[in-house]
Amino acid sequence: MVGRLHFAGRCHRTRTRVPHFGPCVRDDSAASAKGSRRNTSANERRKSPPILHPESRSLCGAILCATGFPHIETFHSEALSVNFEYILPAFGGKRLCDISTVEVQRFILQKFNNGLGWETCNHLRNLLSKIFACAKKWGHFGRGSPASGVELPEKRPAREKRVLMPKQVALLLSHLQEPVRTMVMLAVLTGLRVGEILGLRWQDLDLERGELRVEQAVYRGSLGTPKTKGSKRTLPLPHALVLALQTTAENPGAPKGQALVFPTRKGTAFSDTNLLLRQIKPAARKIGLPWVSWHSFRRTHATLLQLAGGSAKDAQAQLGHAQITTTLGIYTLPVPAHQRESVEKLSGLVTNGDEFEAGSGAGLTQSELLQ
Repeated sequence: MVGRLHFAGRCHRTRTRVPHFGPCVRDDSAASAKGSRRNTSANERRKSPPILHPESRSLCGAILCATGFPHIETFHSEALSVNFEYILPAFGGKRLCDISTVEVQRFILQKFNNGLGWETCNHLRNLLSKIFACAKKWGHFGRGSPASGVELPEKRPAREKRVLMPKQVALLLSHLQEPVRTMVMLAVLTGLRVGEILGLRWQDLDLERGELRVEQAVYRGSLGTPKTKGSKRTLPLPHALVLALQTTAENPGAPKGQALVFPTRKGTAFSDTNLLLRQIKPAARKIGLPWVSWHSFRRTHATLLQLAGGSAKDAQAQLGHAQITTTLGIYTLPVPAHQRESVEKLSGLVTNGDEFEAGSGAGLTQSELLQ
């Protein structure tokens, strides 16, 4: 008798005999195998992939492989469970070899047409790719991933992207109370994600050297690793931010070491949603900036860093992006005043301050331009 994983997460019994696979499958007849498993250390069992019978090489089995081992990094657990709610009803009972690119493409487009956002559909496609890659790595699937050929519709921004100018940042900070004021200051001057700010510990700060290390993050109230591998990074702290953090550290009874820099009265992490709705949004409305959000602070950092003379690689390192295209395409916005200033400088270089005379003969040759 063997337990199989059903779409809704239930286990039901069948009479197919298969080797041991995960917590939902049991082979009562293999007494000798049981004895050998008792002699096998827990560490060895964790290192070896589960054995999957050909008849049970379904997407459910691959999901258990992809999520049951700590070295397989996927999305945050909460987001992962939400994505599985979409994937399992469509593919949960199918064998991996029976899932085609056309089916996955149809599934993604159907979810997109039903109102799911572009980012969510992209997460679903990436999650399916991870599942098939994991199954192929452990020998449960022999072909290329059918999700690799799936294309998404053109991404259209749902709303206009905006950033705060330096005067607006200063005005907003003047309307905020501590510790939210220092949090927003940290977001604008370093580009940290809100989860990285909430998960910041005193041991991650080196105020003497003016450095900050991103080692953990808070996601929906739970502490965990940062979003991506590139998110673990060391960032410089400007002098104004060092002074603000030193003031926070000098507060009576302020804990140190592994304690959070911005804890609640109970010592736990704040809720980013509560901070935004109860303190940041009301202060932003008072100064005519109702669109302000935590994400707008990261976009502000990338844009103002460019205006201050920072390169695109500097912005990528600050934001912790794996791809520079994400930094340039999503987070860095052009500033009209800066564009005009740059064009005027270019005009001064080209014309040397003088206008071209109309009909003044032929242009320069390539050899003359290179001189």
